[in-house]
Amino acid sequence: MPCLSRASAVQPLAGGITNRNYRVRTVDGDQVVRLSDPESSDLAIDRENEYRNSVAAAASGAAPAVTDYLPGEGVLVVAWVEGRTFNEDDVGSAANLPRIAEVCRVLHSGPAFVNGFDMFDIQARYLSLVRERGFRLPPRYEEFAPQVERMKAAMAISPEARVPCNNDLLAANIIDDGARLWLIDYEYSGNNEASFELGNIWSESTLPEDALDVLVSSYWQRDDSAKVARARLWALISKYGWMLWASIQASVSPIDFDYWTWGLEKYDRAVAEFDGARFEGWLEAVAGT
Repeated sequence: MPCLSRASAVQPLAGGITNRNYRVRTVDGDQVVRLSDPESSDLAIDRENEYRNSVAAAASGAAPAVTDYLPGEGVLVVAWVEGRTFNEDDVGSAANLPRIAEVCRVLHSGPAFVNGFDMFDIQARYLSLVRERGFRLPPRYEEFAPQVERMKAAMAISPEARVPCNNDLLAANIIDDGARLWLIDYEYSGNNEASFELGNIWSESTLPEDALDVLVSSYWQRDDSAKVARARLWALISKYGWMLWASIQASVSPIDFDYWTWGLEKYDRAVAEFDGARFEGWLEAVAGT
């Protein structure tokens, strides 16, 4: 690869539960090399889409530049960003929530991505694969199918315009260089509702309820209880769907990570919301009834 032909050092990067990542030092600047496994196709990841969307995200100004790519080899190279990777406390900071909303607006205002992303469709695809291969399901999982259908119907009444979204903004995919934030890792990227992005950010970092209010109001520049309810429902289906992601990864991934426990923590929170008294109110707010 031309960008790595004069590498002077290679350093494995910690974190990442789908791929192997390395910092490569070169005379032209440091690079991050991401190596993916073939099994990632089971997770609804299209590497060509990821590459093209990463280029579009860089053009928006929200993501680092793509410097190389090997089609069919699972190799993507992006420019290194010198900064601090966020943790969950950083995401939930009152000072950072408006900054996160702002960098999301930058990404969402950029060039459209080449594919769509719908968590209802992803969840259904994952469930079909789990059933087909006999992977584990947690207790009561399929019991919530009627609630999922009601969510899908309510949210279809007044859908938001689709914008280019990262769709996987856990804390480790946000970098602070001291002056601005960067959003990295576009494996699950696709055109989606902004409310999914906001709800998933809130859910992935297990933030308190009022943090979602701040994130939503900062993004939309107004208080809007219906937008908060929409983000809550997207967060709920994301937790429910990512549980299946964890089941698949627990069965196929060569990475030493406790995927099942990781997913079960999300699923337990989803169950509490499906069973909770506020679920009906979110549906009503989103449907406008």
